[in-house]
Amino acid sequence: TFTMLVLLIIWMLCTLDLLDSAPDECQDEIQRLQAELTSLELRHTKQQQLIQRLMNLNQIDERSLKAGSFYDMGDKQYMDCAQIFKNGSTQSGFYMIKPLLSPTRMRVYCDMTDGQSSRDAQMAVSHLTDWNDYKIGFGDMKSANGEFWLGNDNLHYMTTHDDYTLRINLEDFEGSHRFAVYRTFKVDNEQNHYQLQFGVYTGSTGDALSGSYHPEVRWWASHQGMKFSTRDRDNDRYDRSCAQEDKGGWWLNRCPSADLNGFYHRGPYSAGTDDRIVWYPWHGWWYSLKSVQMKIRPASFEPNDV
Repeated sequence: TFTMLVLLIIWMLCTLDLLDSAPDECQDEIQRLQAELTSLELRHTKQQQLIQRLMNLNQIDERSLKAGSFYDMGDKQYMDCAQIFKNGSTQSGFYMIKPLLSPTRMRVYCDMTDGQSSRDAQMAVSHLTDWNDYKIGFGDMKSANGEFWLGNDNLHYMTTHDDYTLRINLEDFEGSHRFAVYRTFKVDNEQNHYQLQFGVYTGSTGDALSGSYHPEVRWWASHQGMKFSTRDRDNDRYDRSCAQEDKGGWWLNRCPSADLNGFYHRGPYSAGTDDRIVWYPWHGWWYSLKSVQMKIRPASFEPNDV
């Protein structure tokens, strides 16, 4: 190795110089140079590790940028991501769609990456905002990892013209992932306060939306048929405002067993009210989830048709 070669040269020099230098001095010089070489090797290793990390980050950024790309489909109009997928566009990113009843086109994020599905709208953790914000939507609609709410009007337009399935992906702070799937997901119009309807549950999280995890709590825990509430529009069945207490808009009954728009705590927490991102059957009341995604697609969609 390079280190052994350098030490061999030092030994030869010291051997040739024994007549002029004491053996102890030569040995001290060898030890000093050995320590210096060890230090240089350590620095070199750390630099190589840093270079590799930077290269990995660059690759991640490139993938993220690509996933956050906007794809212009020209004059063609599609009602949802499933139609775009079936047309041959299989890159995840932002697209423009126009559901049948929508007066205008809308920008959505299409997730085409899981190989078995084409998902329509991603909605992530939101914040304490007003009725109109939830009506039209808000958040980061440019980044693939951005947090946004698609808009209740848009959800109504999308889920009215066809039968849609909702998939909810959840992650906790221990790195575990769970999911819930609901058939026949529908959001009514603003006149009916974006009333929520959904069908049969399957998944790994437990059925928080219907409250079926315990029959005695279903009357107050179920979100079936609930109207949307925000801090300035109280449509729940509670004697106070759940939206104000829980710091987010949602389809609230007598405060939720599921609320994916609550305040962002980090896992287990304590507070004056249970104002967290919650899915009760998984982690109970006093645990706030790390991340959530809500995605919809037509129930009839079959990716193998492409």
